[in-house]
Amino acid sequence: MVNYKDIAIQGLWKNNPGLVQLLGLCPLLAVTATVTNAIGLGLATLIVLVFSNVFVSLVRTFIPKEIRIPVFVMIIAALVTAVQLLINAYAYELYLSLGIFLPLIVTNCVIIGRAEAFASRNNVISSAFDGLMMGIGFTLVLVILGGFREILSQGTLLSGSEQLLGDWAKNLTIQLWHLDTSFLIAMLPPGAFIGMGLLIAFKNVVDKKIEEAKPAPQVEEVTRARITKVG
Repeated sequence: MVNYKDIAIQGLWKNNPGLVQLLGLCPLLAVTATVTNAIGLGLATLIVLVFSNVFVSLVRTFIPKEIRIPVFVMIIAALVTAVQLLINAYAYELYLSLGIFLPLIVTNCVIIGRAEAFASRNNVISSAFDGLMMGIGFTLVLVILGGFREILSQGTLLSGSEQLLGDWAKNLTIQLWHLDTSFLIAMLPPGAFIGMGLLIAFKNVVDKKIEEAKPAPQVEEVTRARITKVG
C-alpha cells in the first residue's frame, strides 16, 4: 500500500532533491539571483516532473528494460520543449532571463532520477504525487535561495515579477532597503554556493534537534539464571 504521507515528507524534507540528494545544482545555483527567476524555473521543473512521472508510469510495462532510459529521456525532452514554447509565448522576458537553463531541464538529474527510481515501479497516481512533492521541494529551495540572494544584493523581493505574471505585477516588488551599490558577491556564483551551504547546514541542525528530542529506546533488562546443580 502506498504511503502518501511518507512520499510527501521524503520530497519536501527528508529526501529533498536540492538539500539532500544535491541534484540539479547547476540551474539551482545559476538562476537564483532573484525570486522571480527561481519561481519561473521551479514551476517549469515541477510541471515536467509531474507529467514525466505520469507518462513513464503509464508506459512502464510496455518498454523493454534495455531501452527504458532513452525512452524516458525522449518523454522528458518532449515535455521540456512544450514548457519552453509556452514560456516563450506567454513570458518572453522570463524566457530570456532563464536562458540555456530552461532547455537544460532535460538533463536535470532530479527528473530522470525520479522516473527511474519511482515512476518506473509504481502506479500513475502515486507517481504523479511523488513528482508533485519532489517538484515543490525543489521549488522551495530555489525560492528561499533566490530570496536570500536578492535581499542581500538588491535589497528587494520579487523584483521583475512582471516578467512572470505580466504588467499588473509591477507593484508586487518589495523594497526592503535602499542600496547605493549592489552586494556583488550575493549576485555571483560564490554567493549561491554560500547560501546553499547555509541552507544545508540549517537542515542538518534541525534534523539533529529532532533526533535529540526523540525519547531514547527502552532497553529490557535480561535476568540471568545461574545453574549450580545438575542432575
